[in-house]
Amino acid sequence: MASPFSSDIPKPVGSTGQLAKDVTRAFSLPVPAFGDLSKAANDLINKDFYHTSQATLDVKLRAPNGTNVTVKGKQGFDGVTGGSIEGKHTLKPHGRHPPSSSSSPASPPKGQSFVKSFNLIAPLPAPLRTYIYLHVMSAPRGKRSQERVALTIGHATGVTITQSWTTSSLLDTKVELADVVAPGAKIDLQNLWNPSKPSSAAQKINLAFKNPNVHSRAFINYGQANGNIDAVVDVVAGHEGFLVGGEAAYDVQKAGITRYGAGIAYATPSYTAALNGIQNMSIIAASYYQKVNSSVEVGARAGYDVQAQKASGLELASKYKLDPLSFAKAKINDRGIAALAYSTKLNAGTTIGLGLSLDTQKLNEAGHKIGTSLTFEG
Repeated sequence: MASPFSSDIPKPVGSTGQLAKDVTRAFSLPVPAFGDLSKAANDLINKDFYHTSQATLDVKLRAPNGTNVTVKGKQGFDGVTGGSIEGKHTLKPHGRHPPSSSSSPASPPKGQSFVKSFNLIAPLPAPLRTYIYLHVMSAPRGKRSQERVALTIGHATGVTITQSWTTSSLLDTKVELADVVAPGAKIDLQNLWNPSKPSSAAQKINLAFKNPNVHSRAFINYGQANGNIDAVVDVVAGHEGFLVGGEAAYDVQKAGITRYGAGIAYATPSYTAALNGIQNMSIIAASYYQKVNSSVEVGARAGYDVQAQKASGLELASKYKLDPLSFAKAKINDRGIAALAYSTKLNAGTTIGLGLSLDTQKLNEAGHKIGTSLTFEG
């Protein structure tokens, strides 16, 4: 008779091995931003439903120099048509000067026995992963001398510049710097301007820091029209799949906190559950997302109004992958509004989407919506 401590005792199929693998993957998931604690459920419920517009057109192109160009057009059910064009390019570093200073004479021109010249390249103090070099050169040029002073500034991971324009005459310029001071640190400088509206410019500075256990962000906004500055700060900390975070908004002109919230979540590769308190904790929102298998995803979102002491909404959604190129989605809320969507990739660069929204309580009345989407990529 085998000992009860014997290794011959059979184990449940797929118990410890699969569980250990899932737990290891959950621990290695990146910590999301505060606004993304419920991202999996929100994307399932909100994205890829095409009934919100009568027609949508997206064209995504990539130029030979690496610039990404995106053109979007949308026609609403009210007949209003809007669009935008966006260009995004990353300036990659092309090398750097040697870290040591150098001073060397220039080569004498042909026919001259002696030329007095000076060439200096000196590194200047700079933040981590950014380099600044001072280049000073002096050399004769005919009967005169030529002097040149140059400053070279570079970043180890490159700079991303995004410029967009919309049909409402809004110019949006953004400069992104990644890993500026330390790995995981990012700075975005953004300027919004409408040429048709004087004093409409607005500047934004977005700061972010991310490591395996913390994801923090700060958004600083300045409006030229009212001269006011406001800031929003949020932070999320994670450990072994458990996430906890909070946010707060501060208005300089009012000298007070205008908004705050908090949230907790537990995330794994196959499911995510989150509970958020938003709008000064007056609304409690709960969400759940699960990837049932490689073809089926389900999600739910519910809200509760603390002040009114009543439910503020319930939505259920599901996604089914028909084949590698097509999927179908469906959702319904507590008001009886149901939505259906179908998307398929016609070829390597063309995707078409169809959407339908129905009021299940008023099927015999008008008000149902049908929308289409067409996307070209090249």
